[in-house]
Amino acid sequence: MKQAAPDQFDPIRTKGAALQNAALCWRMHRGRVQVLLITSRDTGRWIVPKGWPMPGKTAAETAGIEAWEEAGVHGTLEAGDPIGVYHYDKQRPPKDPVPCVVSVFALRVKELADKFPERKQRRRKWFDARKAARKVAEPDLRKLLSQLACTGQSLTRRTGGKNPA
Repeated sequence: MKQAAPDQFDPIRTKGAALQNAALCWRMHRGRVQVLLITSRDTGRWIVPKGWPMPGKTAAETAGIEAWEEAGVHGTLEAGDPIGVYHYDKQRPPKDPVPCVVSVFALRVKELADKFPERKQRRRKWFDARKAARKVAEPDLRKLLSQLACTGQSLTRRTGGKNPA
């Protein structure tokens, strides 16, 4: 994700909130769902790859592009519908925070690249879905990850699209 210049910041908004798209990058490891989290560039907190809508791209495609740029993920996006949404306030000191609504798309990881655009700006780590839920700060994302920990096997039974990310 490229950082927008202050005068270029013009997120798409709905009902006062800016829209973003995220990839919940996952894999099966020893029969359990694991989630790939990355650190934010500003505070180092654990997050999922996400970004602003991109002209000419669907929300799911945008999520896949962000997963590549921020985490070096190659994988398969599930069908075009999000698996959930979460809310957070994007901090932009010295400006006021921007309330954001984030659509989350499941992306099954096939490979992690060693070289990717933001590799020097972030860390990435696999977590069991329950532990991932404890690591993130956003309550709605925590709830989504907790639900995934309980029903994660359903991700492996979904019939998703073949869109590589």
